[in-house]
Amino acid sequence: MQFSTVKIEKPDDINFIVGQSHFIKTVEDIHEALVQTVPGIKFGLAFCEASGAMQVRWSGTDEPMLELAKRNALALSAGHSFIVFLGPGFFPLNVLNAIKNVPEVCGIFCATANPVEVVIAETEHGRGIMGVIDGGKSHGIENEEGIAWRKQLLRTIGYKL
Repeated sequence: MQFSTVKIEKPDDINFIVGQSHFIKTVEDIHEALVQTVPGIKFGLAFCEASGAMQVRWSGTDEPMLELAKRNALALSAGHSFIVFLGPGFFPLNVLNAIKNVPEVCGIFCATANPVEVVIAETEHGRGIMGVIDGGKSHGIENEEGIAWRKQLLRTIGYKL
């Protein structure tokens, strides 16, 4: 078994979701979940087919996000994985539960705008995602000033009253 990492290539401000599924129907069902949850959403979705033609299947509503999704999914080439890139101004918080509720979705590895490396294992049988490296090492424990900053941030961006 060999381990490697694949760096997700994207602009700094773009959010994305990496997950695992189990069926080719994933592409259409995630697409439907996204557009039904956030009308007008801009996204690109790509899915690595794990058997048969083993192609990167794709769908979406935004050409730049589609290109990111296809290019990164091909770099991953890990059985039944999927990646969704959300256009500027769209966030995982608004669609994550809808994606998790798609019957084919087995799990989510990450949902972030952070720099991410995906840890891949490869054997003679194929490739799979072992996990993700999403962000840096913690620098310490939050203090009162940090708590106040966090609470103010959530109110400033409209997620708390």
